[in-house]
Formats: sequence, structure tokens, C-alpha cells
Amino acid sequence: MKCPTCHNMMIVVEHEHVELDYCPDCEGVWFDAGELELLLETMQLQQSILSIDSVLTSQETKSKEKKRKCPICHSKMKKATVGHDPEVLIDACSRGDGLWFDAGEVGQIITQVPSTQDVDSQGRVIRFLGEVFQARD
Repeated sequence: MKCPTCHNMMIVVEHEHVELDYCPDCEGVWFDAGELELLLETMQLQQSILSIDSVLTSQETKSKEKKRKCPICHSKMKKATVGHDPEVLIDACSRGDGLWFDAGEVGQIITQVPSTQDVDSQGRVIRFLGEVFQARD
């Protein structure tokens, strides 16, 4: 699959039964429909604000950033902001094929998602990002 940002080939990264498409060149991450929810469930984090349905029903965010094409259906993706402090601008396939996060955005947004249980969710996120995306200190 080609990266929607730099158009280089992405690699498949698997961690705890979640497969993600990762671009080693620009460090962006593509989540197919359902994969982000599965990742959040695996990490015992709430899923509601990051479901593809909630992103697609939100208002499109105006941005000077160029519209990207979905790596699956090749249609232009919707720009949407998720999270708070900071808000993160992501790209969502309007057909519901998936979500695109630029480098570092997965970490920014996942650390904002509340845990569903009394666990060290932030520590789990940091370990996950370190193992999967070789996060740098």
C-alpha cells in the first residue's frame, strides 16, 4: 500500500493482533476501519471519540494542508480534528476505509483517551509506541 503523504510503500506492523500500515519514510500510520478501535480496546482505552463513525460525522476542518487520497479507494479524504490540548488534525476516508495519522499524531491522541479500567494507560501507550513505531526519546 502506498503512503498518502509521501507516496512511498508502507510496511505492515503487527502488535497484540493489531495490524497497522506504517510509512518508515514519513512515519505516518494508516488504520483500516476497525483497527483503531481494536488497538484502543487492546490497551483498555475508551473508543468513542476515535471511532471512524464519530470522525466522519464531525464537521470538516478547514486547513491549508493539502487533501490526501485514501490509500485504499483513492478518493480525497476529509480533514478532521480530534482530541484537545492539542487538537490533532487527521485524515479520514469519506467512504469509511480508514484513518491517517501523520508522524507523532497517534501518540498525541492516544495519551488523551481515558482508560476504561484502573491501569497505567499512558505507560502502556508509551511502551506500545516504542515497540511498534520505535518511538524516540
